[in-house]
Order: sequence, then C-alpha cells, then structure tokens
Amino acid sequence: MRVVIAGGHGKIALILERLLVEAGHEPIAIIRNPDHRDDVDATGAAAVVLDLEDASVDEVGQVLKNADAAVFAAGAGPGSTAERKFTVDRDAAILLADAAEAAGVPRLIVISAIATDRFDPDSQDIFQLYLRAKSEADASIRSRDLDWTIVRPGSLTNDPGVGRIHASDVVPGGGRIPRADVAAIIASLLETGAASRTQFEVVSGEDSIADALAGLA
Repeated sequence: MRVVIAGGHGKIALILERLLVEAGHEPIAIIRNPDHRDDVDATGAAAVVLDLEDASVDEVGQVLKNADAAVFAAGAGPGSTAERKFTVDRDAAILLADAAEAAGVPRLIVISAIATDRFDPDSQDIFQLYLRAKSEADASIRSRDLDWTIVRPGSLTNDPGVGRIHASDVVPGGGRIPRADVAAIIASLLETGAASRTQFEVVSGEDSIADALAGLA
C-alpha cells in the first residue's frame, strides 16, 4: 500500500512509518519543517515538505495521488496557541479529508483524542479548545463518503508497546496507552480494513490489538 501520513514527524507517525516499511508498504510522510527530513528518512519512509496550515486542497491532493490510504497524525502540540488548535487539529484534518476525496483516496484514518466530544462549549481553557477542535474535525470526517476510521486514544505515553488494548465506543474513566501501541493499531487498521466507518476510544487493556479491532466491526 501507498500510505500518506500527515504530520509525518510526530512520535506516533515515525513509529508507524517504520512498521509500514517493515511490512513492505510505501509510507509518504508530509512534514512542515525540512529539518525533519533526516528523521523520516531513517524510518525508510519518503518525506514531502508541505505546510498544511497554508496548503491548498490541490497541493495536498498531488501528494495523495495514487495513494491507497491517508492517515492524519498531525497536531499543534503542547504549548501551541488556541488559534493553532483550530488551524492544525481541526482545519488540517478537514483539508486532508477534502484532498482525499478529490484525489480518490478511499481510506482515511484519523488520530483524534479520548473524550473529544465531551468538551465544555463555554470554556476558553486551552485543553477544552483542543477537544472542541478535534470534535469538530471528527464530525466533518464522519460526514464523508469515505472508508474512514477515527481512533481516539487515551493519554499518550512513551512506554514500550505491549500490544494489549481496550477499545470501545466510549471508555469510561479514560486511561493511558503507549504511542507504540497506537501506531500498531493504525498499521493493523490499514492492513485489515477493520473498524470501517467507526470511531472508538482506546486505552491499554487485556485484548490483543487484532481481537479488539475485530470486535468493533
């Protein structure tokens, strides 16, 4: 598969790129900063420099040409402004979906966040605005005639992946999950086509990734 990953220098994305290369696939990483190219090259993926905050649908569509799937793994990141929560976490995800539709890319996987729809609409707290931005992006994705999947992980850690998760429409109480396991989930979704037109929350748990995802179908 040819898989285009928006936010290709993110921690989850770099792990995913290695997994895809090891499985014989062709990941293409969209990165904003050309200084990050070496890190992407080290995974075996190919890097394309493009700023999703300034890019057009046509520009993103050119990168997506002949792709089998697209993954949204971008994010404004900790310490970013409220404005960038919307221009990156919301608008860039919508841009990728628009470009996927225009380019005829059938599969779209979005990395969102747990409890996204449970934001406080009256709050100006930066985290609540982040959840709102993600929720609005997810709503746009769900409206598309695409083979989409929205993955909503709990609090992310840099612990080694264990390959055991709990996935459900809603995970009460939240939880944590290693970034490596999120990357493995995305790789499995791409290879199996599981959880089509489904959104789910996921934390560390007792089920294997394959069993947990199959249970969402």
